[in-house]
Amino acid sequence: MGSNSGNDEERENERGVVTKARPKTKKPSQYRVLLLNDDYTPMEFVVGLLMGVFKKTQEEATKIMLDVHQNGIGVCGIYTFEVAETKVAQVLDAAKRHDHPLKCTLEKA
Repeated sequence: MGSNSGNDEERENERGVVTKARPKTKKPSQYRVLLLNDDYTPMEFVVGLLMGVFKKTQEEATKIMLDVHQNGIGVCGIYTFEVAETKVAQVLDAAKRHDHPLKCTLEKA
């Protein structure tokens, strides 16, 4: 019996902490929020939206608005899907409330 207690002691020492291999968490997909040009929405309205919804400075908002005006499209920012979707909805709601035909969409970045 005495030799058995030695085996028990060895088994005690062999016990370790079992760690589960955690799967790597995937970074959420990112989406670009885009404004599309139209010939009716006032530039000041677009700048105001960019400052309000996207928290851009006057300078950043003006640059994006000019991109939209000159190139037909401008990037407002890159966000996770839920945030991008919310910002698109906010832009479209504000445009509709002010009777502007401004289009805003998102695409995978």
